[in-house]
Amino acid sequence: MKRRDVLKNISLLPLAGGLAGTLVPAAKTVAAPIAKRDVFTELGLRTFINAAGTYTSMTASLMPDEVMEAINQASKEYVMLDEVQDKAGAKIAELCHAEAAMVTAGCWSAIVLGTAGVITGADPKKVGLLPNLEGTALKSEVIIQKSHSVGYDHAVTNTGAKLVIVETAEEAERAINDKTAMTWFLNKEVASGKIKHEEWLQISKKHNIPAMIDMAADVPPVENLWKYNDMGFDLVCISGGKAMCGPQSTGLLMGKKDLIAAARLNGPPGGGNIGRGMKVNKEEIIGMYVALDSYIKRDHAKEWKMWEGKIATINNAVKSITAVKTEIVIPPVANHTPSLEIRWDNSKIKLTKEEMGLKLRNGYPSIETVSWEKDNSIRVTVFMLKPGQEKVVASRIKEELLAASV
Repeated sequence: MKRRDVLKNISLLPLAGGLAGTLVPAAKTVAAPIAKRDVFTELGLRTFINAAGTYTSMTASLMPDEVMEAINQASKEYVMLDEVQDKAGAKIAELCHAEAAMVTAGCWSAIVLGTAGVITGADPKKVGLLPNLEGTALKSEVIIQKSHSVGYDHAVTNTGAKLVIVETAEEAERAINDKTAMTWFLNKEVASGKIKHEEWLQISKKHNIPAMIDMAADVPPVENLWKYNDMGFDLVCISGGKAMCGPQSTGLLMGKKDLIAAARLNGPPGGGNIGRGMKVNKEEIIGMYVALDSYIKRDHAKEWKMWEGKIATINNAVKSITAVKTEIVIPPVANHTPSLEIRWDNSKIKLTKEEMGLKLRNGYPSIETVSWEKDNSIRVTVFMLKPGQEKVVASRIKEELLAASV
């Protein structure tokens, strides 16, 4: 066959495949990268540097990578919800020195379900009565110190229970009767109450009444996770989305095995109870377990030194300004981390604390701090800051103080 005949025959072959396919390769198509979706921009949401703390309104804390990995893994498979609570609860109880534990829809939910469990026990008929306790034979009175009644005790009354307010140990003793269901202690108000932990527990145990403690934001120190279980409280309630950096919508209820079992009867996935809407999904339960485990294993001494370094960065930036005074403040119980109080003389720096807050909020990047009862002052916390953000906070506060100086 002549060369021109070969070329003629090749030209008649299909372009896709065969000899022609090897001679004329198809051009490779490179897919354009898919733009990463920015839901904050899409929804028009303001993000900010959190120099305030783990406040619910500020979406508390940020979850670390290992927690998000656990949540994402949990989202890929089906499991039975009760079994997740069983297995995760057993691990959490072991870590925190409790007989049993469960993940709840926040600390508030832990209080509601724990109180409900005390009132109903394991009787499904009693579970169905809550919160309508009027006219029933159920024990429905909860004893609380007057100084501890600061709003969170509404979680107790969600069950239909009635609060009995006392101030002294003698009043607590006299308040106990055949309608008393339990005693309730708000840990962050321990200094303001006349009855401290040990005496409160002594009274409760003397009369065989379950004692619950609310320690929502009371880690660090890490030892508080098991301190009150070891001390003898029958139920311990804590938030999951604060310093432990679990899902914001989670909490923990720990305590006696029979009371945790009763609390679970009053919540999801069962129906006909007051807690059906306090749903916690498998992702949150598993995420909370991993967050707790990770938190306990942290180098807490190293972390504290890191916080002190960030405080020093901000303090050094502003304390040299004329008419500015600073003080390092460490709350004794709740949010027990180093913070910096920055005060200024209003005759030399024309700025109110409200104006300072707005300037930081409306500036770039947006920063949130806390203004307390003192005039012309703000409080800065650092344990929720991302690496390097302390320098931004220091620069912006200094900028605003200097701009307002006269």
